[in-house]
Parts: sequence; structure tokens; C-alpha cells
Amino acid sequence: MIDLKLLRQDPDVYRQGARAKGVDVDIDELLHLDEQRRSLITEQESKRADQKRISKEIGPQIGKLRGQLKQAEGDDRSQMETAIAELEQKPSALKEEIQTLDKKLNEVEPKWRQLWLKVPQPPDSDVPPGKTSDDNVELRRWNPSWFDTSKTFEQNQGFPPKTHLQLVKDLDLVDFERGVKLAGTRSYILKGDGARLHQAVLRLALDYIVNEHGFTCLSAPVLVREECMVGTGFFPTGRDQAYHIEESLRGAGHDLFLTGTGEVSLMGLHSDEILDESMLPLKYATVSTCFRREAGAAGKDTAGLYRVHQFDKVEQVIICRADEDESRHWHKTMIGIIETLMQRLELPHRLVQCCAGDLGPKNADMIDIEGWMPGRSTDDKENPSGGGGWGETHSASRLYDYQCRRLNMRYRDSSGSTVFCHSLNNTVAASPRILIPILEMYQNEDGSVTIPQVLRPYMNDQERIGSS
Repeated sequence: MIDLKLLRQDPDVYRQGARAKGVDVDIDELLHLDEQRRSLITEQESKRADQKRISKEIGPQIGKLRGQLKQAEGDDRSQMETAIAELEQKPSALKEEIQTLDKKLNEVEPKWRQLWLKVPQPPDSDVPPGKTSDDNVELRRWNPSWFDTSKTFEQNQGFPPKTHLQLVKDLDLVDFERGVKLAGTRSYILKGDGARLHQAVLRLALDYIVNEHGFTCLSAPVLVREECMVGTGFFPTGRDQAYHIEESLRGAGHDLFLTGTGEVSLMGLHSDEILDESMLPLKYATVSTCFRREAGAAGKDTAGLYRVHQFDKVEQVIICRADEDESRHWHKTMIGIIETLMQRLELPHRLVQCCAGDLGPKNADMIDIEGWMPGRSTDDKENPSGGGGWGETHSASRLYDYQCRRLNMRYRDSSGSTVFCHSLNNTVAASPRILIPILEMYQNEDGSVTIPQVLRPYMNDQERIGSS
């Protein structure tokens, strides 16, 4: 969530940020509710202080009057009794006033918090304007020596390509029919060398990031409480994408949600903690099964392995000091990690700067890495005939303190002050989607698929899938 102090100082920044991201949130109403809340809290604290002071003062006064009352007569006695009653009533009157303020605060705070959670992080000033992914900007691309993405696959390799759908059927790598029978649409079963290739990619990605970049490997839950989803910024806006397990209906104390990325659990580890600055940066990685409902994606990439409900992902998360330059440094580092991995796989790819409207509510900046998929049918201007296209395989996000503020994750700096951390995240490898460019790029004219050199150690040095 955003810093309310900064919102009060310059609300136009957040109005413009919300417009740039296409987020409908009433900043003026939030400021109004915030002022109401602060006023009620101030009044409440003042009355509690009065209540405490009066309770402390009237004890001796009442005791003194009661002592005098024993010897008083007539009007004097009546006046003393009235004075004692008035003194005894003061704390009760204040208690009622405080309870009234509590009631008002309980009415204001949920509305205030709901609006606060909806305010998106403003995009960084160097993020280009735009509404959708169509407005994203290519930064650079990389091709292996044996393939040129400005040409068709047939021009590069001398034969027309099969789609990954054709390849997995011919090589018996995926069973879509039985997957749908088990779990419905967008489901699949990886078989034989298809399952082995999937595991090889995940193992390569994890070994690479842990062994060469010093990330700590963690196994974290994929079932989490709602506060984890809210804290990481996936709720309230992404609630329709999550699978909800209503444990409360079965007598449990709370519901659970299936995570759509390992980022949720990795970030939730240190919620409500104050870390020591010397611990930073924290560099975490996990391999987790991810679940997404793909609500709103009806009719889009419904066939094949591109957009599915369940997949496995190696995720990287960095939690660092609250310094913009340091966040930008780690963002570049994360992107470089993925570029190197894609180059080792010898997969053509490009970096795409996401425009403001494609960032999502929580990101200050996001870079997508897209792989070339020869069988992908798109309206790419470079390939108007639909002969291949780019498909997103990774996204690297810079969030500053947006998540950590929601998670109440802080560190104690050298001066002893507590500061909200910054966070970043990026996909290292998501499969089976990454299998699409591997299968399609490495297919051979005889229908077989060559296994990328870097994956062979994870497949018992096997060189090909299918005919030799």
C-alpha cells in the first residue's frame, strides 16, 4: 500500500498514478475518510487521557468528601452527596463518550482501509504511458547464432514448423484429454519425456539461481491465509484469479487460498517482523506449484500449454533496504539472471518495457521477457501471416515498499529507526509454458526434438526426444 503521509502531501501524484494504471479509486474520498479517522482518534485519545487523569484525581477527592460527610448535616451533607455523585459520574460519562467514538471509528475504518488498499503504486517516471500490453515497448532482443527472428522458421531451418500441440501429440508428451477428464478445461498430464523435460528445466533454474547467485532455496506453503494475499497485493484486485478454499464453513478459524506464485509465501515469511539491516538483502528462491483461475481469459490461449490452471515455477524474491538506487540495481540483476538463463537454453527472447497500464496495481516498474514461439499464432506486425510470435515467459517487478508496508515488514537501520523494506520479484522458470519455445525451436524435420545441451545432464545425457 502507499504511504498515506505522501498521499496527504501530494495527492495529485496518486490521482495521476491511478489514471495512468486505469484504476478507479476515489482519492478525495480516501482523504476525507482519513481526516475523519485521524480526528476521531485524536478526540478518543484526548478523552482517554482525561479519563485516566480524572480517575487518578477524583479518588482522593471522593475519599476526602466521604470523610467530611460523616460529620456533615443538613444542606452541607446534601451538597457533599451531590458533589460525590458528580465526581463518580465523570469517568462513566467519559467512558460513554469514548464508546460512541469507538462506534464511529468502527464505521469509518473499514471504508478507509478498503480505499487505501485500492490505491495503486504510481508508475515510475521513466515508465512509458499506455493502456494495455499493445503499448509496451521492446528494449532489446537476443538470438542464438543459428536462428534469426526477423525470418520465418522455415527460412531459418528449411522446413515448416509444427506447433507444440502437434509435437506433444506426435511424441506422446502430453495427454490433454485425460487431464480435462480429471480436472476440466486448461488441464493436462505431462508424460514420459515431456514430464522429464519439465523437471529438467525446473532443476536447471533452481541450481543456477542457488549455486551461481547465492539465493536461499525455501520450501513454502502454496495454501495461505487471506492476509498473505492482501499483504502481497494480490487482493483485493486479483481475488477473482485465486482458488478459494472455504475452511470456515467446515468449522475452521479461517479460509485458505491457493497461491498463483511462490512470491506470496516468500514475501509473507517476514510479515510483522523487524529485521536487522545487516540481514539485507534477503535473496529467496522456491519451486512451487501455482494455481490460477484465469478468470476473464475465456477464449484466449485455451488450447495447449500456454495458459493453464496449474503449473510449476521457480520464483526469485529480493528484500532489500529502502533505497531506490539499490532497488533499481537488483531489478537489473534479476533481469540479467533471466537473460543468461535464456541464452544458455539458446532461446530467442526479447525484453519488453511494460507501459503504465500494464503494470498492475503493485508495481512501480515491470519488465517482461518474451520467448519466440514459432508455432504461436499472433497478430504480430513482424509476422502478419501468423507464422510465429512472442510469448511472455518471465516478468521482473520492482515494488519499492508497497508490499512491505502492507505486510508490515521493516528493518532497523544504523540510526535505530525502523524503515519499511523494498521488495522485488521475478520468474526464473515457469513450466510447462517454457516448454513451448523449447519444443518448437528445437524441433527437427524428422519430427524429433533435440534436447538443449544445458538440459541434457538432467535427462541422463539424452540428446533427442523421438526419432534419431
